[in-house]
Amino acid sequence: MNKPGNKPKIVVIGAGSYFFGKQVIWNMVKSEVLQNGTLALVDTNPEILKTMITLAKKVITETNVPAKVIGSVNRREVMKDADFIVLAFSEKNAYYRGVDTRISAKYGVTMCSSDTIGPGGIFRALREIPVALAVAKDMENLCPDAWLINFVNPTAVIGIALRHYAKVRSFALCDGLHEPRRRIMMLKDVGILPADAETIPTEMEAKLDLAIGGVNHCTWMIRFNYDGRNIMPELRSLVAEKAKNELETVKAKPRYNLKYALQLMDLYGAYPIATSHTKEYVPFFQGYGVTPNEPEPIIPFNADIRSKEMAEAWKITEQFANGDKSIDEFMKDGRQDHATDIIESMWGKLGKAFYINSANRGAVTNLPEDAFLELRCDIDMHGPRPQPLGEFPRGLLALQHQVLDTHELTAEAAVTFDKTLLLRAMITDPIVNNIGDAKNIMNELLEAERKALPEEWYQ
Repeated sequence: MNKPGNKPKIVVIGAGSYFFGKQVIWNMVKSEVLQNGTLALVDTNPEILKTMITLAKKVITETNVPAKVIGSVNRREVMKDADFIVLAFSEKNAYYRGVDTRISAKYGVTMCSSDTIGPGGIFRALREIPVALAVAKDMENLCPDAWLINFVNPTAVIGIALRHYAKVRSFALCDGLHEPRRRIMMLKDVGILPADAETIPTEMEAKLDLAIGGVNHCTWMIRFNYDGRNIMPELRSLVAEKAKNELETVKAKPRYNLKYALQLMDLYGAYPIATSHTKEYVPFFQGYGVTPNEPEPIIPFNADIRSKEMAEAWKITEQFANGDKSIDEFMKDGRQDHATDIIESMWGKLGKAFYINSANRGAVTNLPEDAFLELRCDIDMHGPRPQPLGEFPRGLLALQHQVLDTHELTAEAAVTFDKTLLLRAMITDPIVNNIGDAKNIMNELLEAERKALPEEWYQ
């Protein structure tokens, strides 16, 4: 195994990732810790792989760094002696999320994101977990000491599956709680940091008590104190003021998020960090019951819009690769990436803290030790260690348990191909409230997604 100080080898499975591909190249050359290492790109689509390798080589040449780039459509060809394997793959992401959304909506289940909770989250896990476990199996022979970092949704479910059913070291990530960006943004919003601040001064950090955690996409700020003062009322006032002027959008994920966040904050006394997802986790925004909700029940995920956005983003990637857009522009407009920021800190012994999905280990005192939570962690080459958070508030605690149970059942169903367990996961899910509907959704999705699911489901 390579030791910190040597040249790190990072393998990216899914090089053409919508959220990850360009960022990892940018970060690789910007980081003094990583820029002498090897970036190995893997994508099953040869044209996408060729584009990403071309782009990476151009960026390396233009920035004159010693980084090396290699690539293959066969991951096993480039995994030997890797130090980090990053999962960023997704097969026909928007298409299958659209299928999940449409079939579920037939039976009264609405998903505005359709990738973590509800039937959409469950079936995306069924599609992605077999690939993640296959990569982990390859690692046992090719790079047994490497860290496997999952960046694929549903990140917690895949993280749980890797923890239970793989023999490699792993943790999982989501880009929503990027450090230090998130803390800086929160402090700017409430006026503690000036608008042009790029870092948090050490003396200010020492006065800050910001407690954020929970299951990925259902994470909450349960405490926000600064210099002994409770900032939550100020945050609530800020959200309420912004909600008054919130603009309407046809996109399901950002639609009325401030209004939903305000309702959730008033209900639970905690702030939903990922409102665009969290509003999908609770049954009272589904439109059940007699009395209309304000602002409205959530609306279904816009698969067509996401497909167009992904296509447009890929055109920009191609323009950078073919020279229509300059590498200077690529470097100017690039930004940090959560996974490679963490790899940089681990490899370079930088001692930074990050939000990571891993076992609770007592950080949340009223949730199980092995609860798979997104928490601020200290991390080095030995792995993540969650920082103490305290107790989760009642009400939210129940929701955390229910989501965790759904995720654990989903992971088990994905590796056993047990339809009874799959149905149990469906009816445990917080937004599925009818057994007959659950059975119909399950059976119709199994049939509609036959090409994307393991054949064991049909034996």
